[in-house]
Amino acid sequence: MKMDREIREHKAHPEPAGMNPSAAYLSVVVPVYNEEATLERLFGRLYPVLKNIGKPFEIIFVDDGSVDRSMDILRDFLNRCPGEVVIIEFNGNFGQHMAIMSAFEKCRGEIIITIDADLQNPPEEIPKLVKSIEAGFDAVGGYRKQRRDSLFRKIPSWAVNKITSRITGIELKDYGCMLRAYHRRIIENINKCHETTTFIPALAHSFASNPTEVEVGHEERLTGESKYTLYKLIRLNFDLMTGFSVVPLQIFTFLGFIIAMLSVAFGIFLAVRRIIVGPEAEGLFTLFDILFFLIGILMFSVGIMGEYVGRIYQEVRRRPRFVIRKIYGYGK
Repeated sequence: MKMDREIREHKAHPEPAGMNPSAAYLSVVVPVYNEEATLERLFGRLYPVLKNIGKPFEIIFVDDGSVDRSMDILRDFLNRCPGEVVIIEFNGNFGQHMAIMSAFEKCRGEIIITIDADLQNPPEEIPKLVKSIEAGFDAVGGYRKQRRDSLFRKIPSWAVNKITSRITGIELKDYGCMLRAYHRRIIENINKCHETTTFIPALAHSFASNPTEVEVGHEERLTGESKYTLYKLIRLNFDLMTGFSVVPLQIFTFLGFIIAMLSVAFGIFLAVRRIIVGPEAEGLFTLFDILFFLIGILMFSVGIMGEYVGRIYQEVRRRPRFVIRKIYGYGK
């Protein structure tokens, strides 16, 4: 098998003098959830790319409670490449961002790269991100120039990118692309945060002093299906907005003030009209329509406030963000 032959050739040639094999220069973080169909192809493309960079590396796979054969495949990678593959096995499904956060706490590299396991992010783009970090940028985000997703995903993604950038003040072209690179000091600051819900690209850019974005390729998902349902996408975007800004609350405070002033003006208009015209039944359904609109605004604003209260509730409980069952590849 070509992949195994490349691994044996790499093992036959030790690292150049001066490189510490116990410390990685690159740490590649790959969250995994039921990805048995793509893992072999991912590893077959990812490993040669990292080997050709010529620096010590580690690949940290985080199994986020997979119920298929993903863990068996990951253990096989570990046996084939000891010292270069690490597996973090969760005790359940805690979500993609918590999987990445757990790897951030364990990684040893100076440059940390995140990539999805579904091969929609081409591993061949990693050297481009590494060069940007080496050029002096501390956070490098990838943005998909030609997305190969359906309009059902493209249009909401475009809208979310625009709205979220305005609300949070963090300008990112593509919030949804997980192919990103960070300098070690960014990861150290992220590890000081203990939020139960977060959005890593925005969190990293809030700590970055010299961020940038580079264009990366995007491929169609060949097998399986996206783990992000419509509900999860909405949930993620609420976390993003409420986790990095109070602008939604300020918007509804301002909107409430405007509606209150309009209501007062409308009440004065109705009083004057009653005096001039007298009692009338016309316009009843218009009033109902206005009432339903105001109730909708009220319920939505209460929901936004509930999001913030819910975040406070989750934080004060101090429950573990994730539970690690076992770590493979670090010796103990």
